[in-house]
Amino acid sequence: MNIVILGAAESGVGAALLAQAKGHTVFVSDRGAIQSDYKAKLTAAGIEFEENQHSLPRILQADEVIKSPGIPEKAPVIKALREQKTPIISEIEFASRHTQARYIAITGTNGKTTTTLLTYHLLKEAGYNVGLAGNIGYSLAEQVIENKFDYYVLELSSFQLDDTEYFQPWIALLLN
Repeated sequence: MNIVILGAAESGVGAALLAQAKGHTVFVSDRGAIQSDYKAKLTAAGIEFEENQHSLPRILQADEVIKSPGIPEKAPVIKALREQKTPIISEIEFASRHTQARYIAITGTNGKTTTTLLTYHLLKEAGYNVGLAGNIGYSLAEQVIENKFDYYVLELSSFQLDDTEYFQPWIALLLN
């Protein structure tokens, strides 16, 4: 499958690495400059990427697009993809396809990080095989490649929940 990743920060690079590990053809596009550490990861993995632009003809060849949470729906590239009915999913949606782990998803307006860290700490101290990912700063997709956790505690912003269709947390917390 030809997968295009839009956005080359934590979630985008993690998704690119997982897509490549699963045998997909991967292209990463970022409208801005890509941080040197993320460029190094992509280069080391042999993943094709572009920065400071979105080459629409190349992007529109995708069978599926994984969109980073910071890219708005009104962006021209997203509008063009939606017009041609290319599936657009989130990194969380993509990563959840590739693990049997259970998710404890934490979202809402206030208290997400504190609740996520506390939940992770309690489960870890209780002896559970648990990972930490999401808006907390760790890519779920990259962790799925490197670790075999039974549970993930995920801090999720509303933007990370956009473009999810089949992602189903075992436990979901909505804070306000």
